[in-house]
Amino acid sequence: MSIVSRLRHQNSSSATLLMRHFSSAASKLHASYTFKPPSSLTPEAQCFNSPPTKPNQKKPKYRPPSSLDRTGRKPLRSNGLPFDFRFSYTESSPKVRPIGLREPKYSPFGPDRLDRKWTGVCAPAVDPTVDSLESVEDPKLEEQRKKKRDMIQGKPLTSEERKALVSQFEKSKTKRHVNLGRDGLTHNMLNVIHNHWKFAEAVRIKCMGVPTMDMKNISSQLEDKTFGKVIFRHGGTLILYRGRNYIPKKRPVIPLMLWKPHEPVYPRLIKTTIEGLSIKETKEMRKRGLAVPALTKLAKNGYYAFLVPMVRDAFLSCELVRIDCEGLERKDYKKIGCKLRDMVPCILVTFENEQIVVWRGKDYMPPKDGCFLEDRQSFDEDDDLYAGKEQQPT
Repeated sequence: MSIVSRLRHQNSSSATLLMRHFSSAASKLHASYTFKPPSSLTPEAQCFNSPPTKPNQKKPKYRPPSSLDRTGRKPLRSNGLPFDFRFSYTESSPKVRPIGLREPKYSPFGPDRLDRKWTGVCAPAVDPTVDSLESVEDPKLEEQRKKKRDMIQGKPLTSEERKALVSQFEKSKTKRHVNLGRDGLTHNMLNVIHNHWKFAEAVRIKCMGVPTMDMKNISSQLEDKTFGKVIFRHGGTLILYRGRNYIPKKRPVIPLMLWKPHEPVYPRLIKTTIEGLSIKETKEMRKRGLAVPALTKLAKNGYYAFLVPMVRDAFLSCELVRIDCEGLERKDYKKIGCKLRDMVPCILVTFENEQIVVWRGKDYMPPKDGCFLEDRQSFDEDDDLYAGKEQQPT
């Protein structure tokens, strides 16, 4: 037992000597190098009521500053664009007056981004403080747009220059193009066209759906809002030339719409009774209209410029015309019926069962010249080439 006690005494003494040695060495290091551990390494006493901290918390991802955040910036000036800002320039008209709004009006450009006020239908260029839904365009704005367009276009293109541009932007030679769909020429599409004009003198535009019923309106609105020139049109394909004096660095600043505005409330297209007829006669006419053989069946996102002359021709032999719109969305064939009412003109009877039934009316008179073909846009020279009929060498 004495031997065991001696060994224990020796081990305890050696352990105390080692501890004294390490403590003295640590004190010498601390005195010579003045080392202080960082606060992250020193354990802190946590309260019992506080939740435990997670040691491995991930850092938030880096987010670059957004161009949509305009805090502290001034609104964009729109003086260089002398026209009223609308969501669609081809599918909306300042002549049609809405009767109200579905929801409270808000600016689709975002808060404090534009120096114009949104009326619920458009952002007028004349009076930014207008509060009514009606917006009457100032006649001076059209003169300003015409002067600016003439200044950018410069000298008209020659026949050879136009041929070269048309052949350069054919579908087989370039895939760059702009799609114009059911909403027609929208405001944000103006910015897309100017982006294409950075790299090329012209841009090809492919039109589909409801707007193709009035290709003249599309061409005039494109020239009016972009200050360009339509140099080619065949079917639903257009080529828009930017102009000789166009400078990409001096392009107009077009504010973008961040949201699609709500459509206002318009008067009903089809009323309970047709004007000049009784309730019984209206019901009988709707039944007869749905039983009439369909004049044509419309394809989805097709080319509809042939529809107006077809309806005019059909009215020479029958008073009711039915158009099959199976597969189309309801708002699309409602827009088609509205365009037929204004362009033919005719009276809308019903939209039931995805059909459009129109009536020519009691006092229908065909045009005196008897020409029902679609009016083709006239070009200066080589009209056959720019209508899509290239002459074959003989």
